[in-house]
Amino acid sequence: MTETAVTALEHITVRRGVWMSLRRRVLFWLSATILAVLALVSLFPSVIGGLFGQPDPRACTLRDSAQPPSAAHVFGTDLQGCDVYANVIHGTRTSLFIGLTATVIALVIAIVVGTVAAYYGGIADAIISRLTDVFLGFPFILGAIIVLNSVGERTPLVVAVVLAVFSWPTLARLVRTSVRTVRRTDYVSAARAMGISHTRTLLTHVVPNALGPVLAITATMVGSIIVAESTLTFLGVGLRAPSISWGLQMANAQSYFGTSPHMLFFPALFLSVTVFALITLGDILRDALDPKGRRL
Repeated sequence: MTETAVTALEHITVRRGVWMSLRRRVLFWLSATILAVLALVSLFPSVIGGLFGQPDPRACTLRDSAQPPSAAHVFGTDLQGCDVYANVIHGTRTSLFIGLTATVIALVIAIVVGTVAAYYGGIADAIISRLTDVFLGFPFILGAIIVLNSVGERTPLVVAVVLAVFSWPTLARLVRTSVRTVRRTDYVSAARAMGISHTRTLLTHVVPNALGPVLAITATMVGSIIVAESTLTFLGVGLRAPSISWGLQMANAQSYFGTSPHMLFFPALFLSVTVFALITLGDILRDALDPKGRRL
């Protein structure tokens, strides 16, 4: 059997081991189900919103201002008489968009930067390491506040890009550590001895095998990004109307928690459940990808 075939067989065995570990965990199925439902909600908010109330979150009636949950409005209404359920459902798309977009951007930057630093080493590694230290030394929320206060329009895409700029250093360090480990393996040394180019070696052998542990942390980061967006919006430096997000709803409801707690409770509940599912999934993936933590 050739070395390539042996390597492929080892990868298949590892994947099967990971799947066997995941499928036996109740929390994996619970978090995966929650995320699947949220994905469905974000794709079809008007359909899901119309099931239990007003499908249009901007169809507001002032005479219904701050009404408690009822048959007509299962989550109640906000100060403008808008259906809270419809706003929470439509806010799912915005919050997930920001979390996923920011994480993908941060991951792409981290893969490029971390791989170059670890694979080539030398001056490239020194420069990238110092650049990463500079970003890590700057407070995440403070940096985002400064940048967001300097931009004009705070759209979901702008907020996602800003959060990604301050999120990539942690992932870059993980990529760097993982790539350095893979770089010392026998199949990478064999690829070099065979005269395979650096680009092909990186794309075929190094990066795919180094991404496993990083992707596990990435799921957790999506939850952290969603929390960060909600925090910034709650502080008044994140999204602005007419955008709809859980953070914006909580920011508008904070002054009325004593008289109308439902305005704050339901978006906070959806936020908490989403973050719980993402962090739980990330922890389970990390344990499953770690042979020492795998439950067979």
